[in-house]
Amino acid sequence: MSASARLGLWAQEVAKEGGIRLGLGLLWLLHWLPLPMLAALARGTGAVLYRLAGSRRKVGLRNLELCFPAMPVAERKALLKQHFQWLTQSLLDRAVLWWAPAARIQSLIQVEGDIALAERVWREEGRATMWLCPHFVGLDVAGAAILLCQKQAGASIYQTQSHPLLDRLMKQGRLRFGDVEIFPRQDSIKPLLRAIKVGRGFFNLPDMDFGLQDAAFVPFFGVPAATLLAPSRMSRMLNMVVQPVIAELLPGGRGWKVNFLPPLAGFPTPDAEADTLALNRFIEGEILKKPAQYLWVHKRFKTRPPGEAGLY
Repeated sequence: MSASARLGLWAQEVAKEGGIRLGLGLLWLLHWLPLPMLAALARGTGAVLYRLAGSRRKVGLRNLELCFPAMPVAERKALLKQHFQWLTQSLLDRAVLWWAPAARIQSLIQVEGDIALAERVWREEGRATMWLCPHFVGLDVAGAAILLCQKQAGASIYQTQSHPLLDRLMKQGRLRFGDVEIFPRQDSIKPLLRAIKVGRGFFNLPDMDFGLQDAAFVPFFGVPAATLLAPSRMSRMLNMVVQPVIAELLPGGRGWKVNFLPPLAGFPTPDAEADTLALNRFIEGEILKKPAQYLWVHKRFKTRPPGEAGLY
């Protein structure tokens, strides 16, 4: 590589680093703003991102086409535009979740359902709880509610970020309230299992495509999707209570609603694949209640059965 080419690459890296640090600095400044102002900013910014983020827009439209084939194209586009606004609001809301005082965050969270379940079943039955949190845009709010609004200690798996500053800020933002341990996804699962055995609730995200390892192709809106079997297998192995937790962003920046739903009935069973199908159907039902707030820009159907062509 020539000296000029190396210089060009160095300049690109410097510009990228500067952009990341500038973006994080702006995000920190935003935590001083009221949530309704952040919501108004998200509406405009989300509309711009829908036009500029071509690759994510294509992924979202493809997911909606696969999941809702009978929906007219114009409706799918309108739904995805709404999704980009909600997604942008969730990103801006992280400024509040990462840096605002605990009292302010708690005042913005409306809790519904049996939030004390995890503490009660551990105290009375010696059983830990698995909080199942599908990928709605308010996922980080669900984590904040678990840490701030209930007493049971928690644990989760963490995806390490490529940029060290972003990685550190995300960890600090998620660890600064409550008693929680997080374990890197690439590490051994044994420390997580030990944490669960001493009563920590497990904040589990059941609906991402992580490939074929410990997964099965289970229908998701009628499309075979590589889906983790771990929620069924782990909860059965450790005799856990499985409680879904669904977070919702309220319109106009009025705050967030986090619903601690009743434990899944008859879950788990000895049939992990049947359990996983039941879980996907449960998530589908929740998505239909607020479709614009589900994470459509993730390649949910990236992994395909052997011999099947890619969908993206």
